Amino acid sequence: MEIRDPIAHYFQIMLLISGYLYVSPTLVSSIGVNYGQIADNLPSPEHVVPLVKSIGATKVKLYDADSRVLRAFANTGVEFIVGLGNEYLAKMQDPDKAKSWVKSNVQAYLPATKITCITVGNEVLTFNDSTLTGNLLPAMRSLHGALVTLGLDKQVTVTTAHSLAILETSYPPSAGTVRKDLIPYVTEILDFHLKTGSPFLINAYPFFAYKANPKQVSLDFVLFQSTTGVVDPATNLHYDNMLFAQIDAVYSALASLGYKKLPVHISETGWPSRGDEDEVGATPENARKYNGNLIKVMTQKKGTPMRPNGGDLNIYVFALFNENLKPGPTSERNYGLFKPSGIPAYSLGITGNGVLSNTTSVGAPSTSISNPPPSAPPAPTSTSTGFLSITSGAGALAEPCPDVFIAGKDLQ
Repeated sequence: MEIRDPIAHYFQIMLLISGYLYVSPTLVSSIGVNYGQIADNLPSPEHVVPLVKSIGATKVKLYDADSRVLRAFANTGVEFIVGLGNEYLAKMQDPDKAKSWVKSNVQAYLPATKITCITVGNEVLTFNDSTLTGNLLPAMRSLHGALVTLGLDKQVTVTTAHSLAILETSYPPSAGTVRKDLIPYVTEILDFHLKTGSPFLINAYPFFAYKANPKQVSLDFVLFQSTTGVVDPATNLHYDNMLFAQIDAVYSALASLGYKKLPVHISETGWPSRGDEDEVGATPENARKYNGNLIKVMTQKKGTPMRPNGGDLNIYVFALFNENLKPGPTSERNYGLFKPSGIPAYSLGITGNGVLSNTTSVGAPSTSISNPPPSAPPAPTSTSTGFLSITSGAGALAEPCPDVFIAGKDLQ
């Protein structure tokens, strides 16, 4: 995209001098980014377009259907997931209201803006709200029905994002199972996915696993830097990072319910560059390593040990910007790849020619034009790995299952 606007041109110049150089979209074809807007200081959507392109992202996930964003990204080729908040689920059960919403928030922007998916609610099943849970699938069906009526169901799918805490067991990955109390709801949703061809979405945060127990969980393992990894005793599959172990636990859980071939997409994962005193590991250096190594893995089109071809694995990094109005601990406001000014929050280890190294992990600072921001002292590591799963609670540590500690994250 040619940049004519002077402010957008300024953003591009700052990207270059900060060492956060352009990555060709062909190199990172499976990477998406979450574009949250709980802030009062973000750049206009028109100025966000070059930032998204600068990291090579070809997919963007919204938590709403912001008309300014959808218009700004028209004719860019970037794929969009638009969202419906939990508060709209009851209303969307009405077919007329669902059709009206789809016409106003999806159809109105097609085909110029490439909207491919609607997420209905976020982490609904782990709210322990029976009314909300009961409204979820009817709302999904109603919105899909609206797409069918409008002739859009072949290009736009309907899904919902789940917390990893829908799992009762996540270690070893081959033993992954869904919580018994959620099986009836999850099974119906999986049947909906199978019939409509939509993906199953999971939010997964290895950061919370490390934060909950830094003495037991290896920092290298969660940052994609493990030299030894772990082996699943049942399958002999080797895991060198926690995220892929979590994803395979989800594959196993779905297979245990009879759904072995559904695509699983990671709708959120990321690492904060700042945190409170008790948020161990929330540093620019660790954020740089996690997201940089994640992108490096995705450029290799590397799947998980259970699904090594990686063909259907889509990952959405959380998040595009630091969001200054988000409640909760300091980390919640510091997940961004970018500061609101458009300056990178840290270097992702992109080399001077604008591509990620294919031979080394993002460990030491890269040869970028300027050095990354100074980081806090490294968090302690251990030789133990341990697998942890994430709930939607506000940072509480629940009673551990065998080999599984459950930590929490606030919702977007």
